[in-house]
Amino acid sequence: MPATLKLAEAPAVASEDELRALEQTYCSHGDTVHYTDHPKFFETCEGSYVYDSTGTPFLDLQMWYSAVNFGYRNERLNNAAHRQLDRLPQVASQYLHREKVELAALIARDAEAKFGYKGRVHFNVGGSQAIEDSLKLVRNYTGGKSLMFAFEGGYHGRTLGATSITSSYRYRRRYGHFGERAQFIEFPYHFRGPKGMSKEEYGEYCVQKFARLFESEYNGVWDPKAGKSEYAAFYIEPIQGTGGYVIPPMNFFTGLKKILDDHGILLVVDEIQMGVYRTGKLWSVEHFGISPDVLVFGKAITNGLNPLSGIWAREEMINPTIFPPGSTHSTFASNPMGTAVALETLKMVSENDFGATVMEKGARFLDGLKELQKRHPIVGDVDGLGLALRMEICKEDGFTPDKATLDWMSDEGMKGDMLVDGKKHGLVLDVGGYHKNVITLAPNLMISHSEIDLALNLLDQLLTRAERR
Repeated sequence: MPATLKLAEAPAVASEDELRALEQTYCSHGDTVHYTDHPKFFETCEGSYVYDSTGTPFLDLQMWYSAVNFGYRNERLNNAAHRQLDRLPQVASQYLHREKVELAALIARDAEAKFGYKGRVHFNVGGSQAIEDSLKLVRNYTGGKSLMFAFEGGYHGRTLGATSITSSYRYRRRYGHFGERAQFIEFPYHFRGPKGMSKEEYGEYCVQKFARLFESEYNGVWDPKAGKSEYAAFYIEPIQGTGGYVIPPMNFFTGLKKILDDHGILLVVDEIQMGVYRTGKLWSVEHFGISPDVLVFGKAITNGLNPLSGIWAREEMINPTIFPPGSTHSTFASNPMGTAVALETLKMVSENDFGATVMEKGARFLDGLKELQKRHPIVGDVDGLGLALRMEICKEDGFTPDKATLDWMSDEGMKGDMLVDGKKHGLVLDVGGYHKNVITLAPNLMISHSEIDLALNLLDQLLTRAERR
């Protein structure tokens, strides 16, 4: 072992080919980079675009999985980070700083006004870590109950606890037996639900299917003599994220919440991907007229800058007598850089009717997607709420999932060779859905009308290429 760590002897500025060789040798492939054979290098970013080394603009319609809701290099939020960097960039979490306190108060007061409960906020760094904290909170409050309900198609992260309530077996397969894996409940995915039902009828059908679990002790979740459930909480994404931006019927969650309340089961709402105005409201659950017991947030609250996540919970679950100091901890929880940017984010969106603007842009974008659906038979379904939008790619029958075509479209968009007004463009898409055949569209919430038109033009070109190949 050398006495000093030395950088590899390489050119001062390595070429992309040299960097790829280093990456193949020294970087783990355990993250998601190598879902494609030839991952793209990007050099700069601005607003709705990322740029490669040639300066070609790639319109980003996934914005770092909905973490950069307010555009790349957002001047106001970047300035907040710089101010904090120059004043108090680091401090141990056993001490206080004003940004943490002000941010927690802002979130808690807003939640009390909207949900009707006094509560408190606990911070962490990543979304999965906040899910882990929520699991501890729920287990502690319910006397150690460890069983949870969650949805088919739901995604809550890839730490061990978060994976146990995520329905995809592929996230658990390599890591042994998960004895406390959640019981997964059908989500009202209307496009792929029973034929002949309206969206609202299907929502009611799914509610009643869940209610049946409590009809008898022999359904395995309820003891009618004791009036107790074996399950502690139901983890939901109000709009499924990785599951394909599936938007439920508006009547669904009110029926589900009544069953939970009647049987003493907590509702934990995961807002990590849909929170912070992705759907036109601060929290997507606000669209559905229900109040959570616990709400988990992350991602866009810092616009993808210093990571910050957290949980809001009702006072009786999180007050210091039941959740005392040291109940859970992360070194970087409530870090000054993250809390400062998050505080500025919430101030920024409160200064005008930000949600109304998101809804207007989302409606315009969705209308354009519906026009594309009319012209392209491989578009099976489009839907959206705010600027959380979906386009499902199918065979020419308009229903059979076609993952291969969407994978091809995603790679084709990364070539950066589509022409608009004589200028080359690329298109950054994200793939999701139960069958990995859904384009999950999460554009910059500050996207302009001309950029929406550009997005629709580029999608039209990609669909045309896919149908002609």
